[in-house]
Amino acid sequence: MEQVKCECGHVNPHGTVFCESCGKPLEEQGEKSLLDMRYEGSARRSQTYKRTIVDQIWAFFSSVKVGVALIVITLIASVIGTIFPQEMYIPPNVNPADYYEEQYGWAGKLYYELGFNNLYGSWWYILLIALIGVSLVICSLDRVVPLYRALKRQGVKRHPHFLERQRLFGVSRISDMDQAVALLKERLAKQRYRVREEDGHLLAEKGRFSRWGPYVNHVGLIIFLIGAMLRSVPGMYIDEVMWVREGETKEIPGTNGQYFLKSEKFIFDTYKKGEDNEVFNAAIDRVGDGMIAENYQTNVVLYKRVGPTVAGAKPELEKVKEYPIRVNEPLKFDHYALYQVDFRLNEPKTMSFQLTDKQSGKTLGTVAIDLYDPKETYNLGNGYRVELLSYFPDFEFDEDGNPSTKSRVPNNPAFVFKMYAPDRPEGEVSFVAIQQTLEPFGDNKYKMAFAELETRNVSGLTVRRDFTLWILGVGGAIFMFGLVQGMYWNHRRIWVQRVNGELWIAAHTNKNWFGLKKELHRLLDGTGLTMPADRLEERKQAGQGGQAHGTA
Repeated sequence: MEQVKCECGHVNPHGTVFCESCGKPLEEQGEKSLLDMRYEGSARRSQTYKRTIVDQIWAFFSSVKVGVALIVITLIASVIGTIFPQEMYIPPNVNPADYYEEQYGWAGKLYYELGFNNLYGSWWYILLIALIGVSLVICSLDRVVPLYRALKRQGVKRHPHFLERQRLFGVSRISDMDQAVALLKERLAKQRYRVREEDGHLLAEKGRFSRWGPYVNHVGLIIFLIGAMLRSVPGMYIDEVMWVREGETKEIPGTNGQYFLKSEKFIFDTYKKGEDNEVFNAAIDRVGDGMIAENYQTNVVLYKRVGPTVAGAKPELEKVKEYPIRVNEPLKFDHYALYQVDFRLNEPKTMSFQLTDKQSGKTLGTVAIDLYDPKETYNLGNGYRVELLSYFPDFEFDEDGNPSTKSRVPNNPAFVFKMYAPDRPEGEVSFVAIQQTLEPFGDNKYKMAFAELETRNVSGLTVRRDFTLWILGVGGAIFMFGLVQGMYWNHRRIWVQRVNGELWIAAHTNKNWFGLKKELHRLLDGTGLTMPADRLEERKQAGQGGQAHGTA
């Protein structure tokens, strides 16, 4: 598009509202209307170029309304993601679809089917964050580049129409104009204005850096969003939950099989009722003695894999350190941190049954079943053996009335045994659950009688590693700096110009007009110059006066 040349000789980009150098309006507007000084009348790309698809995309994302809409949509989605727990926080070894439906009904089922169970790592949520970032970049470039160019090229002497259409404008007629201008220049310098002079005209300016505050905000937000998006990159951010049982050694999730953790012992201490604190004793009485946790910790051993990784082979481990993991006292190693966040007491580990003659009550042997790794056959000797036909760790009946399991965790174990004896070579089938024994094929001579239950404690640990935290911190710090920069300083300009034997004074600020008017009062006091009038206030008063006259 063609450029526009002003009568002062300055060449302006197409779409400029008023000349970047002298300020002469280049577009037809009402002579009494105030100039729009938000972007110094500069030509914004989004308002000028709309021919190609790139121009249209640029214009779309440069709209503040689009940016606000994207932020609102993202906030609503984020709120919805907090209604029910995310999938990473539900109990392990359960089917997520069944869990959400069983715990929260049809709402939970819908929540899962819509994908809100893994919201913050979903592709469309990451896409929303990326679109917000694109909107911030384009919004900023569309405004800050022409604004910077216009402020850098502004001249000291401005066109009379530019001065007349400022909000604060006044005309003074005095005999000693040189002395008044010199005094005003001295006072402006004392108020820390940067004063430029050209042919007896003045341009005083201060606080221009505050105009960049919103764009510094945008830079901080963009860096923050980049940090948030990097959390979806493998290896940059890990937040996993692992459950480890006493005596168990497990691979630490997120370490690519390089680190293992063994739980030596879980310790759970509670506050005991004493005589030294009546308020504390009252709290214990209210909830029950031994119910308020004082400390829970997991004594662990950290191991590191040595040698190559061989599929199916038991890893060779090297001891790294022992450590008691307590609440807010994580185990830290190689940029990882393991936090104590949860526990389960007395989880079933082994159940023992005795093969018993129902008539005589004689015990013929004991079977100890590892609830996490049961055997198929248990040989008791003397011709007696027991086969485990089916095992249901978390027993329930399904919709058709058949036995099934809700999870692999032995919360409610049940078994189907087949018992063999010298006088029962074909075997007898028995279904055994907690406080329940069924004989589906008639009366049996033998039964599996419960003998003993061995339990152990389980620790819930969170594994975290975050390489994006410093990026989020830098982005947040830059955002706060831009917030202070834009809110607590003002960009003020005062033009003093000689026009046909008169002294014209105009002023503009991006905010806090009350403060600028007070400052002008101090600057002009005793100079004999007229205080510039607030054109906007005059128009408001004139409008109110006209309405009152019409009513009368």
